[in-house]
Order: sequence, then structure tokens, then C-alpha cells
Amino acid sequence: MSSQDEQFPAAAAAPEPAAASADEGMTWWYRWLCRIAGVIGGMSCACAGLWNCVTINPLNIAAGVWMMLNAFVLFLCEAPFCCQFIEFANAVSSRADRLRAWQKAAFYCGMAVFPVMLSLTLTTLFGNAVAFATGVLYGLSALGKKGDAISYARIHQQQKQMDEEKLTGTLEGQA
Repeated sequence: MSSQDEQFPAAAAAPEPAAASADEGMTWWYRWLCRIAGVIGGMSCACAGLWNCVTINPLNIAAGVWMMLNAFVLFLCEAPFCCQFIEFANAVSSRADRLRAWQKAAFYCGMAVFPVMLSLTLTTLFGNAVAFATGVLYGLSALGKKGDAISYARIHQQQKQMDEEKLTGTLEGQA
């Protein structure tokens, strides 16, 4: 054991927590779809944010700066290989991977809505649309998988049977 392991034995013995996306049952292709949407959303935010900054209206400039910040955060969380020059990029990405899907959805949608509320223009709407869609994709994955028809029919049949038993039980109790 090294001296660092002796100082912190609980930290040395604790295994690394698994990614939240694996616990939630996201398929590999859906996880990649969310990541690709995040990268495309980052690119659209960056381009539209830069275009939004080329104006004299201070609210448009503020919205454009916020959009470029959104692009940076999206790149940092979804594609840390794009930010290799930043030392903490992998740490931020691994921390973002541990977030639950609904937390990512709320964060990405909130990030995308703020510039639109700040300056409602077509540039901010279209620039943040894909970033908002990334949040929606994560939100849909948080809802979980859709059940199959057979299990729903079985549940419905059991409910119907229980209702009939309750009805016959109350009728027999009255007689």
C-alpha cells in the first residue's frame, strides 16, 4: 500500500461508481445519438452565438456570449476530446457522465432556454434548437423503456379480474 492509500483507506477500497447512463438502461446507439446531438448542438450554438455577437444591441451580444458558453459546456460534457488543451476536460466529462439523464435534460434545456428569453430572435431560436433537442433526448431516456403489449394486456387482465372479485365480494356481502 502506498502512503496515499494508508491516509485514505476508504477511498482506496471504494470502487469507481458506474456511469448513470448504464444504470438507466440506455442502449449504446441511443447514448451515441445523445452525444452526437450534443456535439451538433454545440456547433450550432457556437456559430449562432458568434453571429449574434455581431450587432450593437447589448441583449443580442449577451445572448450570443451565453450561446458560446453553452457550446463550450456541451463540448466539454459530451465530447471532451474536442477540448484536449483544457486540463480538466476529462474530469468534467466523467462527472457529467455520472449525472442522471433527467439532470442532464434539465441542465441542457435550461441552458438553451436562457438566451432565447434574453433575446428572442431567429438566430437564438435556431441556434439553441439542437441544444434543446439534446436535452429532450436525455429527458426521453429518463422516462425509460416502453413496455410491450403482452405485459400491458396481462396487467389489464389482472386489474379486470380483481375488479370483478371486488364486485362479487361486495354483492355477496350484501345478500
